[in-house]
Amino acid sequence: MNPRVGWALAVAAVALGGWQWGWRGLVLGATVVVFWLLLQFSRSLRVLRQAGSAPKGTVANAVMLHSRLQTGMTLMQILPITGSLGEPLAPPPEERFAWTDGGGDRVEVLLRDGRLAEWQLLRADA
Repeated sequence: MNPRVGWALAVAAVALGGWQWGWRGLVLGATVVVFWLLLQFSRSLRVLRQAGSAPKGTVANAVMLHSRLQTGMTLMQILPITGSLGEPLAPPPEERFAWTDGGGDRVEVLLRDGRLAEWQLLRADA
């Protein structure tokens, strides 16, 4: 979901609550927004905890990972598929990561503006 749409809905919930029920509606709207933010934070922590427990840059099957990737995915959508944090390939301004499986096949991804822009599968020599 686009963050602008999410924040617009949050503002609309608070404004509608305030218009309908006064200060009690404002409190209800703010409570709903805070609850939504806590859910997002909890989801992020769960994904990072799972990915951080596996060896860095490893994946069960690089070919399957390659087939499941789609343009526009965020890192929080990629990490549950890989099951581990990616091995960084470039310094921090550029977001390039790689995952390698047991057979030596490797998937390299490039994120632009936090979204998956390019990826390639590099097969191990036979």
